[in-house]
Amino acid sequence: MNTIALGVDRARYETKIYFRQGDTIFFTFLFPIVMLSIFSVAFSSAGKYGTNPDGSGGITAAAFYLPGMIAAGILLSGIQNLAVDIAMERSDGTLKRLGGTPLPVVSYFIGKFGQVLVTSLLQIALLILIAHFAFGVALPTEAAKWGTLAWVYLLGITTSAVLGIALSRVPRTGKSATAVIIPIVLVLQFISGVYLQFSLLPTWLQNIASVFPLKWMAQGMRYVFLPDTFSKVEQGSTWNLGTIALVLAIWLVGGLIAARLTFRWIRKDS
Repeated sequence: MNTIALGVDRARYETKIYFRQGDTIFFTFLFPIVMLSIFSVAFSSAGKYGTNPDGSGGITAAAFYLPGMIAAGILLSGIQNLAVDIAMERSDGTLKRLGGTPLPVVSYFIGKFGQVLVTSLLQIALLILIAHFAFGVALPTEAAKWGTLAWVYLLGITTSAVLGIALSRVPRTGKSATAVIIPIVLVLQFISGVYLQFSLLPTWLQNIASVFPLKWMAQGMRYVFLPDTFSKVEQGSTWNLGTIALVLAIWLVGGLIAARLTFRWIRKDS
């Protein structure tokens, strides 16, 4: 119980520090919100997506891009945020100093996960509210869709967080962390159906993207927020929720193993 209490206190501290960092706020927290606003305004005059041959139906650009931006936010909150943050803490000696205190490693990670959960939930809430009230996006009315949103989010944010912990070992220094991590998450966003319609990508690129979790998080969010008719442009012409859960679970297990094997308070080669 003391370990959990310390972790909760650590989560409060981590969240306060998070919102005091301007660059982190913009490139992790506000970035999906800014991109949703830009795409919604820029493509508002291009017509609706998925219209019928007679011109009826279809959805606005804001509705089309909302699922991808939510998935991207999950990736940024987990992988980019933790990978860069922990790499910098290792480089500036924060982890070494924490290693010399009575703080358990479990409490440290509870703090990190707590901060990720709080900030990502707030980010998703803002995305949905802005899409609905500023751009008129209709929200799901079926309880099953909101239930799918919950489990895709929880599985996705947990997977992203453990992968972020594992990737924090890749940068050699804290200064190089953003240069190493940001290109990875940026490329994944472009090939996973966040900025570009996934069905328009070459088949070989779709197959590469299907190996990584972001494509499946985005697909799960499209199931939640897009009309059922949009399933015909997915791979296999189906939402494939079972595969979404399976792929994310595999990455979660792999991320846990990698994080367990690689995390140290200090680098062995430091």
